[in-house]
Amino acid sequence: MKKNICLLLIAIALFNACTPSLLTKLGTTNYETSRDDGHEGNAKILKGIINRQLLESDTAFKWFNDNYKYAQPDANAVAAFNNNKEKFSMVVFGGTWCHDTQNILPIFFKLIDKSSFPQNKIYLIGVDRAKTTSHNLHKKYKVTNVPTFIVLDTNGVEIGRVVEYGKSGTPDKELGEIVSKIK
Repeated sequence: MKKNICLLLIAIALFNACTPSLLTKLGTTNYETSRDDGHEGNAKILKGIINRQLLESDTAFKWFNDNYKYAQPDANAVAAFNNNKEKFSMVVFGGTWCHDTQNILPIFFKLIDKSSFPQNKIYLIGVDRAKTTSHNLHKKYKVTNVPTFIVLDTNGVEIGRVVEYGKSGTPDKELGEIVSKIK
């Protein structure tokens, strides 16, 4: 019995190391900047915990504001996020060098804005070309492709995720479907 309790406590401690509390401890921004030498465009890479304001204010990420202007998130997804915003948080992995991230991340943030989802419930994490990040967050959340959008319940347990364009090609719609099922 004592052995089972010890194993349970160890499992809980390991699980909690993967929850947003770890991200909260690391701060709202905690990142490194590098250049994408040898690749098209010599893109600026942000690796670590970043935020939306970094993308909006830096001319190296002009793609964010340009694509945000034209983003049209799924109306049902907007409603789902709005109706359930107290019941979940998001961990989002993206690469500032990645074309998929450059296309999808602005749509995600338009969804966030239209639904009035709290910005402080979004943990945005930049990865390098090897899809690694500081503090091994890519391993903790098992990220292999970007962007990856992970929906967590209030206990930090993963409810679902959408990777790149998702299964349907409409990641915002798929996120809305995940969020709409939250009890």
